[in-house]
Amino acid sequence: MNEHRDTADASTVPTLASLGGLRRLIANPGLTLHTLRHGLMVGQDSFGNRYFEERRASRPDGRKRRWVIYAGGAREASLVPPEWHAWLHFTTDAPLSEASRRPWQKPHQPNLTGTPGSYRPRGHDYRGGTRGMATGDYESWTPEG
Repeated sequence: MNEHRDTADASTVPTLASLGGLRRLIANPGLTLHTLRHGLMVGQDSFGNRYFEERRASRPDGRKRRWVIYAGGAREASLVPPEWHAWLHFTTDAPLSEASRRPWQKPHQPNLTGTPGSYRPRGHDYRGGTRGMATGDYESWTPEG
Protein backbone atom coordinates (compact mmCIF):
# COMPACT_ATOMS: atom_id res chain seq x y z
CA MET A 1 0.00 0.00 0.00
CA ASN A 2 2.20 2.79 -1.26
CA GLU A 3 -0.43 5.46 -1.35
CA HIS A 4 0.46 8.88 -2.75
CA ARG A 5 -1.91 11.80 -2.76
CA ASP A 6 -1.65 15.08 -4.65
CA THR A 7 -0.82 17.90 -2.20
CA ALA A 8 -3.38 20.19 -3.84
CA ASP A 9 -6.23 17.98 -2.57
CA ALA A 10 -8.08 19.57 0.37
CA SER A 11 -8.44 16.18 2.09
CA THR A 12 -4.71 16.17 2.86
CA VAL A 13 -4.98 18.87 5.54
CA PRO A 14 -4.41 17.06 8.86
CA THR A 15 -6.71 17.31 11.87
CA LEU A 16 -5.85 16.65 15.50
CA ALA A 17 -7.91 13.45 15.37
CA SER A 18 -6.06 12.21 12.27
CA LEU A 19 -2.71 12.80 14.02
CA GLY A 20 -3.60 10.73 17.09
CA GLY A 21 -5.65 13.14 19.20
CA LEU A 22 -4.69 14.59 22.55
CA ARG A 23 -2.38 11.66 23.33
CA ARG A 24 -0.15 12.58 20.36
CA LEU A 25 -0.37 16.29 21.23
CA ILE A 26 0.80 15.64 24.79
CA ALA A 27 3.52 13.17 23.73
CA ASN A 28 4.98 15.39 21.00
CA PRO A 29 3.47 18.89 21.09
CA GLY A 30 5.97 20.61 18.78
CA LEU A 31 5.66 18.13 15.92
CA THR A 32 1.88 17.88 16.26
CA LEU A 33 1.30 21.65 16.31
CA HIS A 34 3.75 22.23 13.44
CA THR A 35 2.00 19.54 11.38
CA LEU A 36 -1.45 21.00 12.10
CA ARG A 37 -0.37 24.54 11.27
CA HIS A 38 1.95 24.00 8.30
CA GLY A 39 1.59 20.42 7.03
CA LEU A 40 -0.16 18.71 4.16
CA MET A 41 -0.32 14.93 4.13
CA VAL A 42 1.30 13.55 0.98
CA GLY A 43 0.82 9.84 1.59
CA GLN A 44 1.07 6.80 3.79
CA ASP A 45 3.23 3.67 3.50
CA SER A 46 2.48 0.01 4.23
CA PHE A 47 3.78 0.37 7.82
CA GLY A 48 1.25 3.14 8.55
CA ASN A 49 3.82 5.96 8.60
CA ARG A 50 2.38 9.24 7.31
CA TYR A 51 4.39 11.68 5.21
CA PHE A 52 3.92 15.45 5.21
CA GLU A 53 5.11 18.46 3.29
CA GLU A 54 4.89 22.16 4.18
CA ARG A 55 2.14 24.17 2.51
CA ARG A 56 4.58 26.93 1.54
CA ALA A 57 8.28 26.70 0.81
CA SER A 58 10.33 27.92 3.78
CA ARG A 59 13.78 26.49 3.05
CA PRO A 60 16.51 28.81 1.73
CA ASP A 61 16.69 26.76 -1.48
CA GLY A 62 12.96 27.30 -2.14
CA ARG A 63 11.87 23.72 -1.44
CA LYS A 64 9.12 22.64 0.95
CA ARG A 65 10.22 20.91 4.14
CA ARG A 66 9.23 17.21 4.36
CA TRP A 67 8.79 14.97 7.40
CA VAL A 68 7.34 11.69 8.63
CA ILE A 69 5.11 10.81 11.58
CA TYR A 70 5.85 7.20 12.48
CA ALA A 71 3.02 4.75 13.12
CA GLY A 72 2.73 3.90 16.79
CA GLY A 73 5.27 6.56 17.75
CA ALA A 74 8.22 4.21 17.07
CA ARG A 75 10.64 6.92 15.81
CA GLU A 76 12.87 4.38 14.09
CA ALA A 77 14.39 5.55 10.81
CA SER A 78 14.71 2.02 9.43
CA LEU A 79 10.90 1.87 9.32
CA VAL A 80 10.94 4.23 6.31
CA PRO A 81 10.84 2.25 3.03
CA PRO A 82 13.39 3.24 0.33
CA GLU A 83 10.83 4.95 -1.93
CA TRP A 84 9.75 7.26 0.90
CA HIS A 85 13.35 7.77 2.06
CA ALA A 86 14.17 9.05 -1.43
CA TRP A 87 11.19 11.43 -1.30
CA LEU A 88 12.07 12.71 2.22
CA HIS A 89 15.62 13.54 1.09
CA PHE A 90 14.54 15.26 -2.17
CA THR A 91 15.98 12.53 -4.40
CA THR A 92 12.58 12.21 -6.09
CA ASP A 93 9.67 14.63 -6.41
CA ALA A 94 7.15 11.88 -5.67
CA PRO A 95 7.54 8.51 -3.95
CA LEU A 96 7.82 5.50 -6.24
CA SER A 97 4.54 3.74 -6.89
CA GLU A 98 3.93 0.00 -6.55
CA ALA A 99 3.55 -0.15 -10.35
CA SER A 100 7.12 1.08 -10.84
CA ARG A 101 8.62 -1.63 -8.59
CA ARG A 102 10.88 -4.14 -10.32
CA PRO A 103 10.36 -7.91 -9.87
CA TRP A 104 13.82 -8.26 -8.30
CA GLN A 105 13.10 -5.68 -5.57
CA LYS A 106 12.36 -7.23 -2.19
CA PRO A 107 9.79 -5.72 0.18
CA HIS A 108 11.27 -3.35 2.75
CA GLN A 109 12.25 -4.90 6.05
CA PRO A 110 13.07 -2.71 9.06
CA ASN A 111 16.22 -3.22 11.12
CA LEU A 112 15.39 -5.83 13.76
CA THR A 113 18.50 -5.32 15.91
CA GLY A 114 17.59 -5.27 19.59
CA THR A 115 14.21 -6.91 19.03
CA PRO A 116 13.11 -10.53 19.53
CA GLY A 117 13.26 -10.95 15.74
CA SER A 118 16.95 -10.08 15.47
CA TYR A 119 19.59 -12.49 14.19
CA ARG A 120 21.15 -14.71 16.83
CA PRO A 121 23.89 -17.15 15.82
CA ARG A 122 24.20 -20.69 17.15
CA GLY A 123 25.51 -20.60 20.69
CA HIS A 124 23.72 -17.37 21.60
CA ASP A 125 22.18 -17.45 25.08
CA TYR A 126 18.69 -16.96 23.62
CA ARG A 127 19.16 -20.01 21.36
CA GLY A 128 20.14 -22.44 24.08
CA GLY A 129 23.62 -21.15 24.81
CA THR A 130 25.47 -24.22 23.57
CA ARG A 131 28.04 -23.95 20.85
CA GLY A 132 29.81 -26.69 18.95
CA MET A 133 33.36 -27.52 19.93
CA ALA A 134 36.14 -25.76 18.05
CA THR A 135 37.95 -27.98 15.57
CA GLY A 136 41.66 -28.74 15.84
CA ASP A 137 42.62 -26.43 12.95
CA TYR A 138 42.13 -23.26 15.00
CA GLU A 139 45.30 -21.46 16.08
CA SER A 140 45.01 -18.42 18.31
CA TRP A 141 47.18 -15.40 17.60
CA THR A 142 49.96 -14.58 20.04
CA PRO A 143 52.06 -11.43 19.74
CA GLU A 144 55.77 -11.91 19.15
CA GLY A 145 58.12 -10.73 21.81
